[in-house]
Amino acid sequence: MAEVTRAAAVSSRARSLPVWRWVILTVAGAYFLIPLAAALHFTGISAFGHVVNQPGFSGAVTLSLKLALVTTVLSLILMVPTAVYVHLRLPRARRLLEGITILPIVIPPVVLILGVLQVAPVSLKSSPYLLALEYVILSMPFSYRALDAGLRALDLKTLTEAAGSLGAGWTGTLWRVILPNLRTAMLSAVVLTVALVLGEYTMATLDSYETFPVWMVQNEQASAQVSVAASLFALFVTWLFLMLITVIGTRQARKTGGEVTLLSVGARQQTQGPE
Repeated sequence: MAEVTRAAAVSSRARSLPVWRWVILTVAGAYFLIPLAAALHFTGISAFGHVVNQPGFSGAVTLSLKLALVTTVLSLILMVPTAVYVHLRLPRARRLLEGITILPIVIPPVVLILGVLQVAPVSLKSSPYLLALEYVILSMPFSYRALDAGLRALDLKTLTEAAGSLGAGWTGTLWRVILPNLRTAMLSAVVLTVALVLGEYTMATLDSYETFPVWMVQNEQASAQVSVAASLFALFVTWLFLMLITVIGTRQARKTGGEVTLLSVGARQQTQGPE
């Protein structure tokens, strides 16, 4: 009887859903989908084949993917232990860390890259992986906040105390207890970092390296169809990562009882204790 009553209440709420919500969703969907459909109609499917065969395409995409991989690894190595330590040992410094990590948004990228080029050693200037170090700085506002949201959803103190009472050291606690519970937050940080690297143009062009965004700008005059197809290719790659995090995060949420969003783990997440 209770289930029937609950089902009736849900059905009643669904019927009473204001019409304006559906109107907003329809307008928002049309706003995003109509330009994409028009661009796809303009380029045609065959244009994607021309993009792949363009000179410099494979090298630019390979460089961007390598930079995305290196940037992601460095960001996680830097930000995960830092965020965990601040949450556990220095909670009063959390506001300071938030202020520091927001600076890359406040300071223009041109200023950052010019400062880096002035102080970087010559051996590092000649390597494209200097861009990876710069991208680590640019991605801090996004990666830190994704990890911070995941840590806020955990009872971190209880987890570490329980692991310590079972004889786990700091490294074991981080690897076997904290990281499994931060899996979705880390995936959020990864997808945001990768999206930033695949779309960054200013630092790459000032460093004189042809990443995928730089390649698109340099070749946009060759053919309008190829230029639009390249932009759609970059957009679809980003969407692929977004769908990947949604699928993986949803599977993890089913196991832990949490909620998955793009930037955080839901506050009702159930933690996984030490085994």
